[in-house]
Amino acid sequence: MANLSTTYLDPSIVSRLDNLSLRARLVVEGFIIGLHRSPYHGFSVEFAEHRAYGPGDEIRHVDWKLYAKTDRYYVKQFEEETNLKSYLLLDQSRSMTFASHSVSKLTYAQTLAAALAYLMLKQQDAIGLALFDSQLRQYLAPRAKRSHLEILLGHMSDIQPGPETEIAPVLHQLAKSIVKRGLIILISDLLDDPDQVIMGLKHFRHKRHEVIVFHILDPQELEHAPFGLGLLDDL
Repeated sequence: MANLSTTYLDPSIVSRLDNLSLRARLVVEGFIIGLHRSPYHGFSVEFAEHRAYGPGDEIRHVDWKLYAKTDRYYVKQFEEETNLKSYLLLDQSRSMTFASHSVSKLTYAQTLAAALAYLMLKQQDAIGLALFDSQLRQYLAPRAKRSHLEILLGHMSDIQPGPETEIAPVLHQLAKSIVKRGLIILISDLLDDPDQVIMGLKHFRHKRHEVIVFHILDPQELEHAPFGLGLLDDL
C-alpha cells in the first residue's frame, strides 16, 4: 500500500507547514497556555505529586489522610493540562466530488485535513476526525501520537461519498458528545440551509469551543454561485 503521508502531504507543503502555527489566533487567556503541560502548578485539573507544606500554602490543599499516616503536613500539587484537542469535521457528501478541473473539492478537502492533522500533531496536540454526509459516518477520537496520522489518513483515503449534505444535525450531535473544550475545524462546501448550519456552529460556541470553518468551493462555483458567501458573518 502506498504511503498515505506522501499521498496527501506533498513535501513542499510539509516544509511550509513546519514554519506555521495555528495558535496565533487562538492564544486566548485561559484556553491555550502552552504546547506541553504547564510549567507552573494550579489546583484544578490533574494530581501531580505531594510536597511538604510551607509558608503561604493554603490549608485547604493539605492532604489530611497523608498527615494521619505520617504525622507530617503535605499539600497536593496539581498540574494543568494544556494540550489542545482538535476535531476535523470533513464533509464526504456527493457534492464534494464535483470538479470543474483536475482536483475535486473532496480531494482538496482531504489534502487540507491531512495538512492540518500533521500540523496539530507536530505541535503535540491531539487531533480527531469526523466524516459525515447526511449523517455521521466515522468518528475517531483525538489522539496526540504521531502514529495517529496514518490512521487518520487511512480513514480519509477510504471515503465513499455519500448522499446529500445535512450538516446541521451532525453538528448538533457532535456538540452534544464532545465535552472537553477544544478546536472544531469544519471542512465543507456548506451546501445546506445556511441558517441551520449557523445554528449548529453556534451550538459549539455555546459549549465554549473555538470554531474554524473552511468553505470549500470549486472555481466554477465561485464564478456562478447563486448563493451569498457571507454565510458565517453572523457566527
